[in-house]
Amino acid sequence: MKLSIPKDYKPILDVNQTEQAIKQIKDFFQLNLASELRLRRVTAPLFVKKGTGINDNLNGVERPVSFPMKDLNEDVAEIVQSLAKWKRMALANLGIKDGFGLYTDMNAIRPDEELTNIHSLYVDQWDWERVITAEDRNLDFLKYIVKKIYSAMVRTEYHICETYLDIFPELPEEITFLHTEELAAKYPDLTPFERETEEVKKHGAIFVIGIGGEMPNGEIHDGRAPDYDDWSSATGNGFIGLNGDIIIWNSVLNRAFEISSMGIRVDKKALMKQLKIRDTEDRTELLWHKMLLNDEMPLTIGGGIGQSRLCMYFLKKAHIGEIQSSIWPDEMIKECKENDINLL
Repeated sequence: MKLSIPKDYKPILDVNQTEQAIKQIKDFFQLNLASELRLRRVTAPLFVKKGTGINDNLNGVERPVSFPMKDLNEDVAEIVQSLAKWKRMALANLGIKDGFGLYTDMNAIRPDEELTNIHSLYVDQWDWERVITAEDRNLDFLKYIVKKIYSAMVRTEYHICETYLDIFPELPEEITFLHTEELAAKYPDLTPFERETEEVKKHGAIFVIGIGGEMPNGEIHDGRAPDYDDWSSATGNGFIGLNGDIIIWNSVLNRAFEISSMGIRVDKKALMKQLKIRDTEDRTELLWHKMLLNDEMPLTIGGGIGQSRLCMYFLKKAHIGEIQSSIWPDEMIKECKENDINLL
């Protein structure tokens, strides 16, 4: 069990106020996100059919929850791990045009998660995806979209602070852009997480570009599946990667706090290149991958934004279990209760 107890922690809002505030944050943020990115809300699946390539396999080692379907000849369904690839199919099916997109509530179960203050078996996020053109597949456009998302975050924080006067805003007005290769060169003796910590502590909010591809020093900053984000294309200045993470400084836990993973998605060329790098070229026989290679899906940019994490940050909570109802080890429940951390 990895549990961090902040010194002298006292929740600002009680359980009833917290429940009300969670709804306010979710309602306000998703409307602002949709407005900034021109997104339409859609209904999403809780599970998809195994063997289609639609489910997100994350880093390739996490086990999806699965079950047989009696009325479908015992074919197996998998609880989604994210909707990274499903959204692109939905854009094609709905005929959504360039410059517009969709968002949805994604609810997932990840049984292999290590349970901590910020990791739960239950994952909830806003999954979003927007149609782009071939000309948009560049670093400047990625930064443009990141700034729009960050603007919605800043606006939401201010709205909550105006509603609950004992909560004070902490996000800087602007987000700072950094590349994984820059961080590796600047902090060669630190781990990727330690590098992020050093920079976000200084800036308050950063977007770390280029996650998944091998850097010149041979490292991979963090794992990414080969078939949704484009982490192998050149971005200029010798850097690679058209994806990244939004990370903010969490003053309650005194640590870097990832809010969103996102990126420009693979086109046919990047897909084949990345499948080869990860030795997963057999995926070209799956339904989703065939559709992409046959030009049956649009070029897109997309990502996920953690709902419970965003609420946890804005409400100055020490544990994600103060925002969502999940299952925790008995020892963690006991220690949280002893330290005024009210798990739902």
